[in-house]
Amino acid sequence: MNQQNQSPNQIKNPKTQVPKTPQMNDRDFMNDMLATEKYMTDAYCTALNEASHEALYQDLRTIFNETQDCQRELYNLMFKHGWYKLEAEDQQKVQQKHQQFYNYTTTQFPYGSNGMMQ
Repeated sequence: MNQQNQSPNQIKNPKTQVPKTPQMNDRDFMNDMLATEKYMTDAYCTALNEASHEALYQDLRTIFNETQDCQRELYNLMFKHGWYKLEAEDQQKVQQKHQQFYNYTTTQFPYGSNGMMQ
């Protein structure tokens, strides 16, 4: 990537080079695994919401947490290799969104910030 396309707010690591061939490379495999883990955590989340048997729910919850941890580890590894980058946000915008969300949750949800029914 050239300097003109880089944002000054980008948070990234140096990119680990991989061969550009028709065969899958390490980045391709990791992307595939990450997409699979995301799909699996979404499916386990649905199963958790619909499980009526307590022992099954606990087993699914354990598997969900393990899958979620694996997804996070894959993301961190890809970020470490420079295959993911982030954009830093202005602190004022973050605070504004936080306040907006807080105001929404305290006026729209049945439970206030103290956990009691409004």
